[in-house]
Amino acid sequence: MSGDTIEHGPKTASGPARGRNRTTVSPGRAARELCLRQDEFDIAVLLGHIRTRRDEGSGGRCVDRAEIDRLRYRERFPGHLREQLTTVGTREGARLLGVTPARFVRLARLGLVVPVTFRITRDRSVVWRYPVGELRLFAGDPEHAALLRQQLPQHLRDQLDAGVDLRARNWRRRYLRCLLRQAEDAWDRAACAASLLDPVTVSETVTDPSERARLLRLRQLPPGHGAPGSPTARLVERITTAQDADEVERLRADLQRTVREARRSRPAPRHTGPTRQELRPCAAGHGQRTAPHGPARPSPDRNAHALLGRLLGTRHTTAAPEKAVVGSARRAHRLRYLTAGAYTARNRPSCTTDTSSRPCRS
Repeated sequence: MSGDTIEHGPKTASGPARGRNRTTVSPGRAARELCLRQDEFDIAVLLGHIRTRRDEGSGGRCVDRAEIDRLRYRERFPGHLREQLTTVGTREGARLLGVTPARFVRLARLGLVVPVTFRITRDRSVVWRYPVGELRLFAGDPEHAALLRQQLPQHLRDQLDAGVDLRARNWRRRYLRCLLRQAEDAWDRAACAASLLDPVTVSETVTDPSERARLLRLRQLPPGHGAPGSPTARLVERITTAQDADEVERLRADLQRTVREARRSRPAPRHTGPTRQELRPCAAGHGQRTAPHGPARPSPDRNAHALLGRLLGTRHTTAAPEKAVVGSARRAHRLRYLTAGAYTARNRPSCTTDTSSRPCRS
């Protein structure tokens, strides 16, 4: 039977039916219900076709059931949605614009066409992907005819000669717009700027530990590539982190402004640590600290004596010195007796072991 079928007897639905009754679903389940691959789902979120929000339970992202139903009830689903998410590389993009691949790369380096995603090859080269819909709009705009058919203007050629490459920066700008669209409050907007800054810059900008911890918990880092600390991961970190001085200063200014707004709307919870009363030196003045409230822990020596007493069948007591000496002698005698008995039993043939089948050493 299908997942929606209700069996006879108690009226309980199966697993998929119960999942549809939830108001939110995980991004993986949303991608499956929308007939999308995970990379297509990520592109849809970047382009603004799918809206996600923060999951209060897990702290990650989730998708409202109403958002999925809105997309599923559209005409030509899922073909039309997947057409909007189609991306191409340099060669296919140059074919759409009617230019050579080299000219397409120059247009991308100048920031005239903006990538939406990227991947890293085995030789650690970056392959940028561009949305087909935006390339078609660029090719159909009459103002761009000169850029596609004629020689580039001199000021653009000078920028290319100087080594300008705005592909990574434009990708970060698109990613920041995506984060701002999904921000729910002032702290989320502050975390958007922190997502594109390295932790050291965030620490220098936001000096309060409680506010910094809240930002680091709310910021959304792009999906990682490769093992942490690998050359591929470091390359991705350079792409997804602001590098230019003007870009870093602009993000720092945005971070400071949004943190001030968030502080006025809802201050970050303070970190609660040990009080000064708990850390006050003791009256003896030996530099020791007072122990927290609670029962005192027994010393390691007392624990060892108690364990030995349980093994020997005796009880650890604080008797007089004479009785303690006698008790120690008795315990030592009993320990030698038990050890000798264990050795004798270990060398005595067992009634469950067939010793006649053992080979003779002679």
